[in-house]
Amino acid sequence: MDAVIKKLMPQSAYMEKPVTDRPSEAEVEAAVRTLLRWTGDNPDREGLIDTPKRVTKAFREMFNGYDMCPAEELGRTFEEVAGYDDLVIVKDITFHSHCEHHMVPIIGKAHVGYLPDGKVVGLSKIARVVDIFAHRLQTQEAMTAQIAGVIQDVLNPRGVAVMLEAEHMCMAMRGIRKQDSTTLTSTFTGIFKDTPEEQVRFVTMVRGGA
Repeated sequence: MDAVIKKLMPQSAYMEKPVTDRPSEAEVEAAVRTLLRWTGDNPDREGLIDTPKRVTKAFREMFNGYDMCPAEELGRTFEEVAGYDDLVIVKDITFHSHCEHHMVPIIGKAHVGYLPDGKVVGLSKIARVVDIFAHRLQTQEAMTAQIAGVIQDVLNPRGVAVMLEAEHMCMAMRGIRKQDSTTLTSTFTGIFKDTPEEQVRFVTMVRGGA
């Protein structure tokens, strides 16, 4: 995998949907027809006639993260938690994304934890944030940082821990062609960044330890 580390987006960027200059569906379908010809196939044969429409529809679904704002998902919080202030982890969040270098799939799991500071967020919202960033062209390093950054910026917890483990089809299908290799990335903010013991506790809980 080409390792390109991106900087966290500034806080204001999380509050808005990315601005993109989208072409029309007709232009997209024409581009797909060109790609089909590039493969050496005939876009007019029976099995491929409707492929440009299908690909356009599939891309709209797979990249719908550009139409969503992750900060909005974290907007509603709950303060009635009976004084709970310890670690909250949502682990094994399955996701699929696409490598921004080759536009082939990245398939993996995300583990997200945070130490609340008086308020918590609905657990499904954490998974939703993962999906929003996953449904954009990505590098795993950038996606890891983005998930942690938006949770820290919006919830302002005492700390955030994020770990991603994924298989990259750009390694499995092309280039070096190494199947079943897994890439792990992690990032920590707040208490997690400053306290190695909290990092160990997070990793231990993610891995199923006591």
